Amino acid sequence: MSDVNGVRRSRTAGGVLVAATVATGLMAGTFYVFACAVMPALARSDDRVYVDVMRDINDVIENPVFLPVFLGALVLAGLAARQSRRMPGRWWVWAGATAYALAFLVTVASNVPLNDALARPGDPAVLRERFEDPWLAWNAVRAALSTVATACLAAGATARARTTSWAASAAVRREAAHGTPR
Repeated sequence: MSDVNGVRRSRTAGGVLVAATVATGLMAGTFYVFACAVMPALARSDDRVYVDVMRDINDVIENPVFLPVFLGALVLAGLAARQSRRMPGRWWVWAGATAYALAFLVTVASNVPLNDALARPGDPAVLRERFEDPWLAWNAVRAALSTVATACLAAGATARARTTSWAASAAVRREAAHGTPR
């Protein structure tokens, strides 16, 4: 930890906050693409194609690229919130971490059970009818929450950067005025 102008900072806090912001942004983008492109395209399909394609998507999305970002965003946002306890902009970071935790919870409690139900055998028309509208609604909620999380974390990172930049500038000005090293 270092002390900059009376504010204690972890040397890694900025990097963790940036990584959390990027990860939540990637998740917001994923959910957004489903909302504005994937699901409207699938809506044009017949019931069998709709169910088969959604099953395929659900199978392939559990991969070494998606899962680490999906889980990592939660861990990184939580860690960033913990590291921001004494940081200017901490409320933004806490709001962002909370928003992403809610998006994660929506996914686990709503979208995943709907995906699991769709994976079971049954009449495609019935499966689609039970799946489509609730899944779309919950996806919109998690897309909005992830977007809010990204914006809040970015605001927290901006507040941190401004404070760090201001403190560094003040130290340089003090050094120039008094010849005192930082």
